[in-house]
Amino acid sequence: MNDKIKFHLDEHVKSAIARELRRRGIDVTTTVEVGLRTKTDEEQLEFIRQEKRVIFTQDDDFLKIASQTINHPGIVYCRQGTRSIGEIVESLALIYEVYSPEDIQGTVEFI
Repeated sequence: MNDKIKFHLDEHVKSAIARELRRRGIDVTTTVEVGLRTKTDEEQLEFIRQEKRVIFTQDDDFLKIASQTINHPGIVYCRQGTRSIGEIVESLALIYEVYSPEDIQGTVEFI
């Protein structure tokens, strides 16, 4: 099994975050890149389940989803406007370095 987290960035996440994570060698997809831009949160959830990707979101709807199920590969949440792009990148890189996919499965990390 892969021992490194793969991320998926939700629709409203700045593209600079994906670029910087990739520059660091972290596997990242974005909602726009995979054709999920106008899809529902449930469709996003199904994508991350199938692809075994931890979603980074600034959409509190995913907190509601997480309160109803632990059947997801992990959710990282940051309320919009509370952290700079650099702080988000550093936090995601730290999660990538510290957690395995098994560690974060079914959990929510707040940054």
